[in-house]
Amino acid sequence: QVLTLDARNHGGSPHSPLMTYEAMSLDVQHLLTHLGITKCILLGHSMGGKTAMTLALQRPDLVERLISVDISPVSTAPVSEFSAYISAMKSVKIPDGLSRSAARQLADDQLRPVVQLPQLRQFLLTNLVEVEGRYTWRVNLEAISHHLADIMNFPVFHKPYPGPTLFLGGSKSPYISSKDYPEIKRLFPKANVQYIEGAGHIVHQDKFEEFITAVLNFLTAP
Repeated sequence: QVLTLDARNHGGSPHSPLMTYEAMSLDVQHLLTHLGITKCILLGHSMGGKTAMTLALQRPDLVERLISVDISPVSTAPVSEFSAYISAMKSVKIPDGLSRSAARQLADDQLRPVVQLPQLRQFLLTNLVEVEGRYTWRVNLEAISHHLADIMNFPVFHKPYPGPTLFLGGSKSPYISSKDYPEIKRLFPKANVQYIEGAGHIVHQDKFEEFITAVLNFLTAP
């Protein structure tokens, strides 16, 4: 059984002014309790990976195995880059009455000067939704921009997570670097680090088959 969760301020989940890893970890814990799940395998990408790591470090009893996709338990890239993406998203203007494809094309054109990578623009554009004839972003851009420093950082932990862990990075992405290995090993002593050749940050989108294979191999390993 696979459950896919929208983080707070993302997708169909409620919006909240609070956006810390501790809060997002509690969201997942509450869901597990609500569904009567006492142990799970957690997989998270980027911010979701940091949320999954936070939960595993806080409540290792709930996590059988952990997969962090293209993110390390350290401070991430400069805030300025993501701040620019959020500003670009906020400044997108789409007139009412356009078809979905025309609206997406117009938003894509407006984002292009700031968000040069086509794959990243496609990823951001999945958040463009139509509400009562108007196009809007379903992510809570205000809360995310307010908590950008929290999202880029990682909480401090002293006790490691003892379970099997896979750090699955893209070979073309900087987010799991060799300089992160000591901290990965400190917090996740049973960690295995793998890279998918030719994948960028959005590993599962760039190299889907290879991504699935790597995950399944990890899940079936003794």
